[in-house]
Amino acid sequence: MTVKCDVKDLDLAPKGKLRIEWAEQEMPVLRLIRQRFEKEKPLKGIRLSGCLHITTETANLALTLQAGGADLVLCASNPLSTQDDVAACLVAEYGIPIFAIKGEDNETYYRHINAALDHEPHLTMDDGADLVSTLHKERTELIGNVIGGTEETTTGVIRLRAMEKDGALRYPILAVNDADTKHFFDNRYGTGQSTIDGIVRATNVLLAGKTFVVGGYGWCSRGIAMRARGMGANVIVTEVDPLRALEAVMDGFRMMPMLKAAEIGDIFVTSTGDINVIDKPHFEVMKDGAILANSGHFNVEINIPALEEMAVEKRRIRDFVDQYLMPDGRRLSLLGEGRLVNLAAAEGHPASVMDMSFANQALGAEYIVKQGKSLEKRVYSVPKEIDREIARLKLQAMGVEIDTLTPEQERYLESWQEGT
Repeated sequence: MTVKCDVKDLDLAPKGKLRIEWAEQEMPVLRLIRQRFEKEKPLKGIRLSGCLHITTETANLALTLQAGGADLVLCASNPLSTQDDVAACLVAEYGIPIFAIKGEDNETYYRHINAALDHEPHLTMDDGADLVSTLHKERTELIGNVIGGTEETTTGVIRLRAMEKDGALRYPILAVNDADTKHFFDNRYGTGQSTIDGIVRATNVLLAGKTFVVGGYGWCSRGIAMRARGMGANVIVTEVDPLRALEAVMDGFRMMPMLKAAEIGDIFVTSTGDINVIDKPHFEVMKDGAILANSGHFNVEINIPALEEMAVEKRRIRDFVDQYLMPDGRRLSLLGEGRLVNLAAAEGHPASVMDMSFANQALGAEYIVKQGKSLEKRVYSVPKEIDREIARLKLQAMGVEIDTLTPEQERYLESWQEGT
């Protein structure tokens, strides 16, 4: 049977299969869920359209959903995040329709999203909410089929909560990003390591001794700041939220406005979910050789149009490094076209941490199928019992034992009579 797809080269499939198997070794929680799904088929008869980063880790999620009985189609959630060998393998080896090519232009990106929506999904699985927003704006005739959906990332949850607030959201969404086993680990440890990995792969610069500026101090930025400090960088954090700013200071980081940091920074990374975190006034005062990168979902955190307008010359000096020459001779380098540097220039999060995130996706899909018709048209948090079960399975896989409450301790915690 011919599988509908749009991938770079199906001949890349053997390489992709080996890399998918390598990642699977680090994803024991998802493996346990897949074994149960194969027996119980909780997603049988469900058409699922997913807009996700097509990586080795996502491939293992796709195989878990397929094992559960889902009929799925995937497209890319970012033009630069696809691993072409993985996309080819999912089509050629596992018969999953994939619409994703690394480096695809904006028109192709949305054509691929529409190809995934042509599947007429019962479930949507999104990373950034582009699939959901396209469905709500352009493909409304399909919404009647949809039971519910899941959302992977901070940026997507922000967009979906805005839709809910405006009364525009027309089916329930499970905010996978808000699960403790997602944002505590994926956002902090995954983004921290993979962002540094992307910067180093793209530039081969030494981080030790550099002044490293991190825009924001949410969970992703916390991880980036932590890992940059671990590599010997002098880390500055910028923030707009006084509580997060205070936390960064208490964590030992220098805190100042971005305009002040722009004058002294060597490397800049944004991860806020907002636009123009680094803007024209910052470009005007940056030192020669400054490196700019983004780890937020969309390429809007660095004002690239302003940078393009200011520059007298632009050249691709290395893979994933565009160097902009300013009128006064300064050179500013932008990594990965301002897109997610950890996926544009590297391989994204390590499989071990995505194991928990994608366990949330798999169990979240099962939950929506069972409960979706009773849920309101709003954004829901992942149920705590799912979160705790994933944490328990991860500890079990790591060979870590923890204590359990004694009956006496449980009674004490449930009572109010006993005091000092």
